[in-house]
Amino acid sequence: MKGSHSAFLSRRARRYSGVAGLLYPLLGACLWASVVGFKPVVIVHGLFDSAEDFNHLQQFINESHPGTNVTVIDLFDRGASLEPMWKQVEGFKAAIYPILQNAEDGVHFICYSQGGLVCRGILSTLSDHNVQSFISLSSPQAGQYGDTDYLSYLFPQFVKSNLFHFCYTSVGQRISICNYWNDPHHRDLYVNSSDYLALLNSERPNPNATEWKKNFLKIKKLVLIGGPDDGVITPWQSSQFGFFDDNETVVEMQHQDVFLRDVFGLKTLAARGDLIICSVPGVEHVFWHQNETVFHMCMEKWLV
Repeated sequence: MKGSHSAFLSRRARRYSGVAGLLYPLLGACLWASVVGFKPVVIVHGLFDSAEDFNHLQQFINESHPGTNVTVIDLFDRGASLEPMWKQVEGFKAAIYPILQNAEDGVHFICYSQGGLVCRGILSTLSDHNVQSFISLSSPQAGQYGDTDYLSYLFPQFVKSNLFHFCYTSVGQRISICNYWNDPHHRDLYVNSSDYLALLNSERPNPNATEWKKNFLKIKKLVLIGGPDDGVITPWQSSQFGFFDDNETVVEMQHQDVFLRDVFGLKTLAARGDLIICSVPGVEHVFWHQNETVFHMCMEKWLV
């Protein structure tokens, strides 16, 4: 009987040991999260995406930073992502603002593809935002100019060389992609017709330019992620504010007029040491937010 009792106690101890082995790391992670206080993360999707496309990225964040409150904004999904950019900025801003107000220590933005330009609009026009890291994930920050599958799907009768005939009209400017279509061969038309990107970049007179720059510079870090095998963002260097000249030769960010004149704060961020460039080869456009290597290399350290 004594042996049976000892065996029972031994089994119970092993069972409790096994449970403890599972619980202690979990409790430790929760305590770590409460002590470190990871800031909330807001994710804004891109063209033709929806919130459900970002499950992998949410998982990466929660595994590396347990307890992080991650919100993927479920607005302008799929076809609705073609709505004009300013309309999307206002819609996303209204959805995000309560999150910002409830985050005493600030939040982080991860904004993918077209969503990166939406986030720039929010950061430029929202005077009391408290966004810490703005992570721009393969976003056409300097504009888009390329024959891609997206282009042939949306505008089957056009190629990149003649899309300006449509995009730089009042009708064309009602479609999101035309708001940042940047034809290097028709610079004057772009500057005078783009209702969105040309204004964000202060490439034409903008009475709000000083205020927008001040708002944008409230961010603590700007992280620009892109790569040569993207296949959609054209040129891919647009994800890091590089773009074509009129010979379709890529001019890198530091030689771009918007950088040299510091029109919305890029040069200031660089001088502060708060402009981070992360280039990753071998990643196609639709896989940036599903790639764990990209997350660990380019995002993880900025989400604290």
